[in-house]
Amino acid sequence: GAGGGTPRLGVNCLGAYMRIAVFGAGGIGGYLGGRLAQSGEEVAVVARGDHLEAIRQHGLRVDSINGDFVFHPSIATNEPAEIGPVDVVILGVKAWHVSEAAQAIRPMIGKGTCVFPVQNGVEAHSQLAAVLGEAAVLVGIGGLVSFIEGPGHIRHTAAEPYVKFGEIDGQTSLRTARLLEVFLRAGVRAEIPTSIHAALWQKMMFICAGSGVGAVTRVPIGEWRSLPETWYMACQILRESDSVARALGVNMLGHEVEAAIAQVEGMQPKATTSMQRDIMEGRPSELEVQNGAVVRLGRQVGVPTPVNAFINYSLLPQELRARGELSTHKPG
Repeated sequence: GAGGGTPRLGVNCLGAYMRIAVFGAGGIGGYLGGRLAQSGEEVAVVARGDHLEAIRQHGLRVDSINGDFVFHPSIATNEPAEIGPVDVVILGVKAWHVSEAAQAIRPMIGKGTCVFPVQNGVEAHSQLAAVLGEAAVLVGIGGLVSFIEGPGHIRHTAAEPYVKFGEIDGQTSLRTARLLEVFLRAGVRAEIPTSIHAALWQKMMFICAGSGVGAVTRVPIGEWRSLPETWYMACQILRESDSVARALGVNMLGHEVEAAIAQVEGMQPKATTSMQRDIMEGRPSELEVQNGAVVRLGRQVGVPTPVNAFINYSLLPQELRARGELSTHKPG
């Protein structure tokens, strides 16, 4: 039942409906949860503050280029224990909240539960596995352009929503096959890539180029893409990221740089990225898990990342100021 801790249908029957919890009902988590609920899945939501209050009173309103709808979760709460064990937890928090969220979602983890992270970056699954164990975690990727417009209100403005996921060890599994079916039934583009880790890194290089160059130039993509100098920077970011992934032993398939270039070329000229907008508006951003992570991981494996480092270091003072962590003392 909606309030109990037992899934409605057997975990191992393909085609069965699932009990799903969305932890962090923001732009991506809220959208995916809503589409899954529309197609008959039982979807609960963990949120907080005014957003939670609005969802409890009126449901979650989603204005989407694919059609507007209102999503009424089976449970809306700030207490994961109220939901209990589920088949899948879609983790939709910002990347810097993942470790904290891993502790908070424990009451929703049952014997066969899988956690599906949709954060940017390449480290969310490792952070989750460190707390919950590898067996409970998938490697996940999610994409669409959407954001919280106001309490209980999400706006999806661009990009066809998609999800990609797979087991950490790269094996095929019944639960990923079942989850694939559930997303496809909900009309969400979904895929289990040949190499989920290569797919994760391809998205990483794409967002590092778009976010990094966008944040440092502070102009929409069409403007920096048209200049040979800034286009060169973007391509270098992709190549550096690819080199770091290979040095880390990621099973890259060889086409990731070209695919990421095509993604950058395919973006709308007026587009900006969420990291770029956060930095330009003085909010904390995902700098540390994007360009910062390429630099940090590159250092671990001895791969130089000069352009990512330039971007990371240029943006760092403002990032620390936004987090209230900027000291005015000289370095020791």
